[in-house]
Amino acid sequence: MGHLTPKKYTFTLILQYLFLLFDLGVNSFATFARSHPADLLVLFVVQDFCLIMSLTILLANFFSTYIFQAGLIQLLYAQFRMTLLICVTYIVLSISLHSWHMTIHWSAPLTHFWSVGYHSLYSVQRTIAVLYYYVSKRASLCISDPRYHEGSKWMQKQFSLP
Repeated sequence: MGHLTPKKYTFTLILQYLFLLFDLGVNSFATFARSHPADLLVLFVVQDFCLIMSLTILLANFFSTYIFQAGLIQLLYAQFRMTLLICVTYIVLSISLHSWHMTIHWSAPLTHFWSVGYHSLYSVQRTIAVLYYYVSKRASLCISDPRYHEGSKWMQKQFSLP
């Protein structure tokens, strides 16, 4: 595993922020493309791909930490378990919502038919999206903490037994 240098970290941070902005933009403005279902399908596929890539980059950042390389995986898991859970949940909800949306509106894109289940999924996905944006940004900034990338007193304290 390579060491995460400030230059590499800056690149991955900018890339994660671009993915977040793209996701926010698609969630905000996808309804404008409703009249063109093929374009909307491409937009949804790219959005889901960006979500998966964002999670992959976050995991790569975890794997490049000194803590992970030293074998303290449990420490990283305890610190970022909610982040990982929310990221995976959001990806599953987004793919489910996109699939359902395309199934309903492919043949008649301008009809406005929302069942109770679809409306519930839409509301839950948008609510989790807000949490996803927060925890994803927080995790990408938190993982840049130098104590995760080099030996420190904090790390030695984690090794010591109570």
